Amino acid sequence: MLIWFLPTFLVFLLIGLPVFFALLAAPGILLWLNGQTNDITLLYRNVYNGMDSFPLMAIPFFMLAGELMNRGGITIRLVEFAQALMGHLRGGLAHVNVLSSILFAGLSGSAVADTSALGSMLIPAMEKQGYTRKFAAAITAASSVIGPIIPPSGIMIIYAYVMGESVAALFLAGIVPGVMVGVGLMLMIKFMADKYDFPVASRKYTWGERGQASLKAFFPLLTPVIILGGILGGIFTPTEAAAVAVGYAFLIGFFVLRTLTLKEVPEILSNAGLTSAVVLLLVGAAMAFKTVVSLSHAPEQLAQLILSLSNNPLILLFLINLLLFIVGMFLDAGPAIIILGPILAPIFTSLGVDPIHFAIIMSVNLTVGLATPPMGLVLFVAAAVSRERVETIAKAILPFLAVEIIVIFLITYVPALSMTIPRITGFAN
Repeated sequence: MLIWFLPTFLVFLLIGLPVFFALLAAPGILLWLNGQTNDITLLYRNVYNGMDSFPLMAIPFFMLAGELMNRGGITIRLVEFAQALMGHLRGGLAHVNVLSSILFAGLSGSAVADTSALGSMLIPAMEKQGYTRKFAAAITAASSVIGPIIPPSGIMIIYAYVMGESVAALFLAGIVPGVMVGVGLMLMIKFMADKYDFPVASRKYTWGERGQASLKAFFPLLTPVIILGGILGGIFTPTEAAAVAVGYAFLIGFFVLRTLTLKEVPEILSNAGLTSAVVLLLVGAAMAFKTVVSLSHAPEQLAQLILSLSNNPLILLFLINLLLFIVGMFLDAGPAIIILGPILAPIFTSLGVDPIHFAIIMSVNLTVGLATPPMGLVLFVAAAVSRERVETIAKAILPFLAVEIIVIFLITYVPALSMTIPRITGFAN
């Protein structure tokens, strides 16, 4: 069934069927053709069971916290802070775009939220300063993948739920890879800025102005400290941390910064609810598919096939990275993790790869896929925000994708990059 699932699934996507329905229709039709009608009932029954989980409640809470932060003008404060630090460099506004993504990642954990929130401000600003629109959209899309890597991360919550791993360990393991992606993108911007003579900001901020920008960004930047500090200190679970983040965002927006009004609350709740519903429906559909696949013993057969290629874990990791990169071009990171995680993770843990390390390899690879043509989701969001064609952005983003691929292989073959912080804090062996 696995052999025919992907072609059938892709056909449904190409004719315009939403991913949720394609994830259910493809295995449903294949089961019906095989005469496995009982398994069809199991497939659709498990859609609800896949969503009915306490750990997954963290996702709508984090979505709501990000929405409150964004609508409360917190995004603007982060951009101003990044501008005060790096705006004076050649290509400064491109650097600001990346640094803003790193800072915003600690609030939303979503690449799509990053692209829409930061892109709507920075793409027009970059265009006014002399950057091409395609370059501005490309760097916005490329840097947005940092969102699901640096904690909090919705993708890592999903992985932890599916594979039974520690959310705290995954959050900690994502810090260094996320920063590496950001630094790598900045190095590429530096190279391109010198080569193509990118614009320079008119002046350098004084230390007093930087201090003022820091004070304005202080409360937003405290959000990831509260979330991670509470989880690592054993004060609350990741789900409770997400609820605390909502309460904190509410207090900041209404009482500290006073940038939110009660009239905006219904729309904020509606937007967060719709976004959360999309994610949870995908999780439910993918979990249902996973249940049916496990009954077919296809994972065991696939494991035997992969192990027959080579006994060397280094070669297998290279091949799996290629597979994940290709999958990421077509499938959203959440469903891909739920479908492939239970199949691939046991294979590599049996070869001696640490389960947290493999989780980060898989999460980062599939997250980069969000910005990879032809079907990377953030490419379409960046195209909508910038009003630039997807094909044009896809060409402009290639140098930044090359940087992100290098980072993927670095964290694959140098485990210490992602594993040092979890080991120091006692969340990994």
